[in-house]
Amino acid sequence: MRILTISGSLRAASHNTALLRAAAELAPAGVEVVPYDGLDRLPHYNEDHDTDAPSGEVARLREAVAGADLVLISTPEYNGSVPGHLKAAVDWASRPFGQGSALWGKPVAVIGASVTDYGAVWAQDHLRKSLGLAGARVIDAELAVPKAPDRFAGPNGELTDPETRERLAGLLSDLVARQKDPAGAAAAA
Repeated sequence: MRILTISGSLRAASHNTALLRAAAELAPAGVEVVPYDGLDRLPHYNEDHDTDAPSGEVARLREAVAGADLVLISTPEYNGSVPGHLKAAVDWASRPFGQGSALWGKPVAVIGASVTDYGAVWAQDHLRKSLGLAGARVIDAELAVPKAPDRFAGPNGELTDPETRERLAGLLSDLVARQKDPAGAAAAA
């Protein structure tokens, strides 16, 4: 199984990027976790530029999403919502709209971390709504990491909080199990 991770933060010391690095460490055996690292090179969505031969980064994003079994996005919260560059990624990956898009029917889970007491819950909610409208199969799995500076430490900002690590590992195991047996997961829900 291949999980594509996308961090909605462009900051080098991003808590959301660190959360996804921890996801790669905690993923069940046999799961390949691949980070998408081109969000800062992705242009704003412009339908005039949405052609059969999109820009290199747009094509790379679409290929990465299409090639994944599952997409895991970690978003910060900017002014109570999703960062604009992350919304642009959803817009590009959703075109052409319908069954031809990389997002159409793609299982996607959304998590997030923020410095506030709420763990980017509004941004996560807004992103889930956008993804669902774009045709993704948004998975009902939540992980809000509040007060992120208290949960990450070390020279590379590693996720050090044991409870958050345990919750993240459990979420990943559940996501992988759901993908391996969607009928069983639906019956258990």
